[in-house]
Amino acid sequence: MSFHTTTIRLSLIAASVAAAGFAHAAEPVIGLITKTETNPFFVKMKEGAEAEAKKLGAKLLSGAGKSDGDNAGQVTAMENMIAAGAKTILITPSDSKAIVPAIKKARAQGVMVIALDSPTDPQDGTDALFATNNYKAGELIGAYAKAALGGKKPVIATLDLFPGHPVGAQRHNGFLKGFGLSSFDAKNNELAKPAEVVCMSDSYGDRAKGQTGMENCLQKNPTINLVYTINEPAAAGAYNALKAAGKEKDVVIVSVDGGCAGIADVGKGVIAATSQQYPLRMAAMGVAAGVEYAKSGKKASGYIDTGVTLIAAKAVAGVDSKDVKVGTDLCWGNK
Repeated sequence: MSFHTTTIRLSLIAASVAAAGFAHAAEPVIGLITKTETNPFFVKMKEGAEAEAKKLGAKLLSGAGKSDGDNAGQVTAMENMIAAGAKTILITPSDSKAIVPAIKKARAQGVMVIALDSPTDPQDGTDALFATNNYKAGELIGAYAKAALGGKKPVIATLDLFPGHPVGAQRHNGFLKGFGLSSFDAKNNELAKPAEVVCMSDSYGDRAKGQTGMENCLQKNPTINLVYTINEPAAAGAYNALKAAGKEKDVVIVSVDGGCAGIADVGKGVIAATSQQYPLRMAAMGVAAGVEYAKSGKKASGYIDTGVTLIAAKAVAGVDSKDVKVGTDLCWGNK
C-alpha cells in the first residue's frame, strides 16, 4: 500500500468521524422538568415527550422536583440540563413565581423555555405556554352543573387548590362564570366568592384534604347541593364525606382533570362531570417546538391551547359533552 493511498484512507476515516461527531452534536437536546415523577398526569406527560423525541430524533433529559412545590429541585434540574447541552426546557412550574428568576437566567443564555400545564407568574416569564385552557375547563363544568341542578337554587362548596395559584384560580372562576354567577376573569388569580358559595376550602388537590374540607363545609352548611373540586382526587374525597353523611345522592360534584381513575368515578356516579385535559399532547407539542427551534432558530411564543373535553355520564340539554367511553379512551393513569 502506498503512502498516498494510506493518507487518503486516513483522511476519509477522519472525515467520517468528524461527520459523526457533528451529527451527534446537532442532535437537539430537550429537557423536561415536571412537578413530581409519580403523579400519573406527569407520568403520561413524560411518555408523550419520550415518544415524540424518539420520533423526531431528539435527546430527552427528564427531571422533577421531590414533591409538588419543590422549586429548588426544579432549579437544580434546569441548571444541570443546560450544562448538558439542552437548548429547550419544558417545565411544569411547582412555584409559579419563585421559578421565574432561574428561567430568566436560562433565557438569557439562549435557551427556549416553555411552560407546560401551569403558567409562570407572570405568564410571559417563559417564551410560551402549552396548556389546557383552565378557565374554559371551569366554564364547561359550571354550565353542566347549572343544567344538572335543574333550576334548584345553588348552595355551593368549592374545594380549591391553594391561594394565588393561576390554575386553581382559573378553574374556580371559570366554573362560577360557566354557572352564570359573579366571577373574575381569567387573568385574576384571586378566587371569586359570590353569595351562592357558602364554603371554600383548600384541598391542594389531595383526596384526604378534600374529604376533610367537605366535612368542614357540611358542618358549616348541611344544605350544600353542588360541589366544585380542583381535581378528581379532591372530588373522591368530597364524595367520601358526603356518603358518610348520607348526602351523596343529593349533591352534584363536578371536577377537572380527566385521569383514568377520575373518568371511572364519572362512570360510577361519584362525579357528575369532569373536564378532561391532555398531558401527552402538551409534552409532544413541546418537544416538537424544541426540535423546530434547534433546526430553524424559531422560538415558540404565546399561549397554545392543548384542548379540553367535557366528559359526563349523562348528557344535559344545551351543554356539549362526550361519554365515559370517550373519556376512558383518552384518559391517563391506570385504567
